[in-house]
Amino acid sequence: MQFAVSNIAWQASDRRAAYARLERAGITGLEVAPGLLFSDSEDPFLPTERELAAVLDEISAYGLSLVSMQSLLFGVSGADLFGDAEGQIAFSRGLGRAIDLAARLGLPNLVLGSPKQRIRPAGMTSEAAMEHAAAILRPLADKAAASGIRIAMECNPVDYGTNFLTTPDETLAFVRYAAHPAIALNFDIGASYLTGTFAQVNCLIEDAGDTISHVHISEPFLSLAPADPTEAGRVLCALQDIGYKHAVSIEMRQPENGLTGLDEALRNLAVARNILEASATGRARNC
Repeated sequence: MQFAVSNIAWQASDRRAAYARLERAGITGLEVAPGLLFSDSEDPFLPTERELAAVLDEISAYGLSLVSMQSLLFGVSGADLFGDAEGQIAFSRGLGRAIDLAARLGLPNLVLGSPKQRIRPAGMTSEAAMEHAAAILRPLADKAAASGIRIAMECNPVDYGTNFLTTPDETLAFVRYAAHPAIALNFDIGASYLTGTFAQVNCLIEDAGDTISHVHISEPFLSLAPADPTEAGRVLCALQDIGYKHAVSIEMRQPENGLTGLDEALRNLAVARNILEASATGRARNC
């Protein structure tokens, strides 16, 4: 598996200092929010070829490669997966532009969170919501698949103000219902804490298997992560047990102490990685 950090953990002006820290820590992956990656662009989802090349050259200079994109509907007005025709069109166009940018960047994964853009209307059953969402997302997944990209559905607990795909089990059930090779699962540790399911994390990961295309090492409300290196190490071991080969990314908001907080997160991740390296095979499942 490849280790990464999301660029939402620092200000755009601090990116080079952050990249240098990742390089020193042996981190080779970068997850990005376009609004921060192309903060100087007129439209961060439509950077010029010169802007795009400059960003890729800068990242490469620190030994980093792009592994995933988040904040996919940033700046899209009125996007609503379950809204009226205009809302649904805005949602599809917004996600479509994210796919186009990911293709230009050669980036393999999109994390679809956007809790406020996927609120299920009152009276719509869970089954109807899954059918509706799958119908909207499958054509977008076709577009993503053409560029080797997967759309990873993220569990957003009710604490984040939504009511669709709010638990790990429900999110996995949707991925299986959609039954599209480019619709995958983003496994988010913070969501497992908020939903009270972390005790079953080994089984959750085993059950999800190769539907997982991306993993967030996170804490509730995106506080500094990982807060507990031992628990993060347990997750890494469970991922290794299923042969997971994709990126594991720290996702946290900018710490109040700035890059000092990033240093702490990287130290904690190093402890978790040491646990993974020292672990023996055949760990007991904790179901």
